[in-house]
Amino acid sequence: MKANEEGRRRLAVNLRMTDPDQIAEIPVDHFDGLDKWEVLPRDGRCIRDMWF
Repeated sequence: MKANEEGRRRLAVNLRMTDPDQIAEIPVDHFDGLDKWEVLPRDGRCIRDMWF
C-alpha cells in the first residue's frame, strides 16, 4: 500500500467481524466522496449509536 504525500495510508476494515463491545466507542467519521472528496466534521456519534 502506497503512502500519500503526507505519509498516510488509507485502508478499510470490516468491523462487523469484531466483538461489538470492543468497537462500540469508536467515533464515526463521514466522508463526502461525491462532491468535495473530503472528511466531514464529526457529529459526536460512535459505532454504538448507529449499530446497536
